[in-house]
Amino acid sequence: MYNHLFFASTTTNIFLTIITIVGLIVLYVLENLWIKKREDTLPRGIIISSYILSFLLLLGAGGFILFIWSFDLETYLNSTWIDLVTVLNASIGRIISSAIIIFVAMLILRISKITLKRIGQKQGPNQRRKKTVSRVIRSMIKYTVGVVSILAVLSIWGVNVGPALAGLGILGLVIGLGAQKFINDLIAGFFIIFEHHFDVGDKIEVKGFKGEVIDIGLKTTKVKNWKNEVLILANGELNSLVNFSKDLSMASVDFGIAYKEDMQKTIQLLNEELPKLRKLYPEMVEDPQVLGVTNLNSSSVDMRVICKTLNEQHYAVERALRKRIKEVLDENNIEIPFPQVVVHQTK
Repeated sequence: MYNHLFFASTTTNIFLTIITIVGLIVLYVLENLWIKKREDTLPRGIIISSYILSFLLLLGAGGFILFIWSFDLETYLNSTWIDLVTVLNASIGRIISSAIIIFVAMLILRISKITLKRIGQKQGPNQRRKKTVSRVIRSMIKYTVGVVSILAVLSIWGVNVGPALAGLGILGLVIGLGAQKFINDLIAGFFIIFEHHFDVGDKIEVKGFKGEVIDIGLKTTKVKNWKNEVLILANGELNSLVNFSKDLSMASVDFGIAYKEDMQKTIQLLNEELPKLRKLYPEMVEDPQVLGVTNLNSSSVDMRVICKTLNEQHYAVERALRKRIKEVLDENNIEIPFPQVVVHQTK
């Protein structure tokens, strides 16, 4: 009977412990998602308060778990406090120095992140370029500050960082010999960024995949197409691509009229009506114009209309031009022929 009661009590403790830990994890995830969505608009006081509240919840949850397992917290704290006082008396200078280094490192990372993020989001003629360079610089600062901080803290605690630096040099040489492709990707990443091959937000086509550049790293580049498919490419593989964002785009629409129709009248009507679309489509840079006859097809006289648009904005303009061309031709009884075959029968 007593064994059964003890088993039931242990089961309850395990259940309560799991519920407490899962609850903490869920609250942590929700808090991070909430702060991340509002990071640019939330006052700093609210963010700091949320972190303090999370810390207090963590302490409370830890105390609750210790309580349900009947842990002798007072004895443990007394023993820990004595040991802590001894360590502090012996290493107070090192602890303060390490804390200052960590604080300064976190401050540098935080300030650089906010500053570079704002620079990348600032509207201007070179916004894409600024966004690309700011992301790369932020990544470089993060790794540099991290390595320097670790070496500084180790040095404070008496670790000789000289051999560590020499070891890093040797390790780097070994890795360089065994990972030439990785080094090639890094070098290619620098060339892509500083030679301005493309920027974040540009539309490119590489290996038959066309989409928007959503991220440029030192090793890889990510491209997302209109289906939200993301292609991740090593920078060393980007040796042949097409950048559609370097200049204005061109909308081009081909259509055909019957041979019996007046070609000059058709061109004149379209040159009068199509420019009116600019009021509805600000992405048009110039008035649409009819180039003229492009082909004498088997059942139609083919013509072409072109229009310069803002970068990669020509798709909607082409659809609007096709619609308006059909309407103008119908309003003026100009026939748009369909493929047909004339059969002559000999007697």
